[in-house]
Amino acid sequence: MIGILNYRAGNLTSVSNALDRLGAEYIITDSIEELDKSDAILFPGVGHAASAMEDLRARGLDTWLKCTEKPVLGICLGMQLLFESTEEGNTETLGLLPGRLQKFDPKKGKVPHMGWNRFKILKDHPILTSIDGRHFLYYVHGYYAPTNKYTLASCNYISDFSAVVAKDNFMGVQFHPEKSGNIGSMLLQNFLDIIQDGGQN
Repeated sequence: MIGILNYRAGNLTSVSNALDRLGAEYIITDSIEELDKSDAILFPGVGHAASAMEDLRARGLDTWLKCTEKPVLGICLGMQLLFESTEEGNTETLGLLPGRLQKFDPKKGKVPHMGWNRFKILKDHPILTSIDGRHFLYYVHGYYAPTNKYTLASCNYISDFSAVVAKDNFMGVQFHPEKSGNIGSMLLQNFLDIIQDGGQN
């Protein structure tokens, strides 16, 4: 059973529809008791980082996320909130990954970065099984995570940024797999396979 994190910034409909297409069982919840019973967590997100963190803190979900040992996949803003902080609202985030989110320079390109783009794989990981740099994924974001030692794949728009990250049981993707057609479905299936294998990555 997948627990889809229900909070103010979650894009729940498109994510749940994507899991429906894969035949995955899931529950949409902000109940810590139900999350504890889940095998893994999808952490989607759209919108403003400061309000998202405020909502997570109000529900006690920030503390729960920091402590869980279940596989977690952050999507878009959900991935960004795994980092230490962001320029968006000058906000401290969950601190599970090192680094501070930065805003794309509007003098160098259109912001937000919106549309289809490819990434460059830097490290092998089960979340990227059968996916490579030829494939296009769908992005919508105005802030980006710089690359670091936990970056599995980088994308370039104005500058290089982290497109896929992983540290221990936490994984994240900057793009929207639920809006990225067959390749996005493949990535979500890879996450399901990681869960089936006992969360080992």
